Amino acid sequence: MYPKLEELSINAWPALETMIYDGWLLRFADGYTKRANSIYPLYPATEELESKIADCEAYYEGKGLPTIFKMTPFAEPHDLEALLEQKGYVTQDLVSMQAVSLEKVTAPSLHTVRIDEHCTDEWRDDYCRLNNQGEKAKETMTQTLRKIIPRTCYASLYQQDKVVACGLGVMEREYIGLFDIVTDEAFRNQGLGEQLVLNLLQWGQEQGAKYSYLQVLQDNQPALRLYEKIGYHEQYAYWYRVKHNDHHNSCSVKIKS
Repeated sequence: MYPKLEELSINAWPALETMIYDGWLLRFADGYTKRANSIYPLYPATEELESKIADCEAYYEGKGLPTIFKMTPFAEPHDLEALLEQKGYVTQDLVSMQAVSLEKVTAPSLHTVRIDEHCTDEWRDDYCRLNNQGEKAKETMTQTLRKIIPRTCYASLYQQDKVVACGLGVMEREYIGLFDIVTDEAFRNQGLGEQLVLNLLQWGQEQGAKYSYLQVLQDNQPALRLYEKIGYHEQYAYWYRVKHNDHHNSCSVKIKS
């Protein structure tokens, strides 16, 4: 399934700027989310590794960003992890890439959900409110959402005329990827997050999706339990390597499941 899930997730959450360097994908998005501001060593490389890493560091420094590598078990070249370790890159944020066959997923029982196939200001504002996003993050997120090319589904779940959960689905090649799943803190542990996800998956099936994938931090136990209940299973894990002397700056680059 790899690198298909990597390709799908890259398309579903684009960076504001992207460049390809000898099999590596360099992504830049003003520091909003690690996955949109990191280096993806996707394909076999031919150039000398030490100078290539130095060049990448210069590109990120020029953008005022920490140098971050998104590492998977399949990262190329295979000795990259060891070299980054020697150079003082520290490991951050172990993430589980999970998938499920939609044949096994139950239908939602709660239908107080609004579906928009384009991002509205209302959905964006509700998401930022529920996830405590500031104005800078909102601005960058808006630019990111406008760049998504595959078909999208913006779902908002209502309770008493108030949006209490929302999420994004991105449909490509029989897969619906889930992003930005968030529930109001006052309404958690009531099954609303599950119902939001099931509504997104139902929309995906109506568009021809046969599978779904998502990314979740491995220390997010409530989310892991929710996705396990729905039927998701880990396909592989990935993590980030952040240059040690950039570590103090990396807090401005947030990751979402």
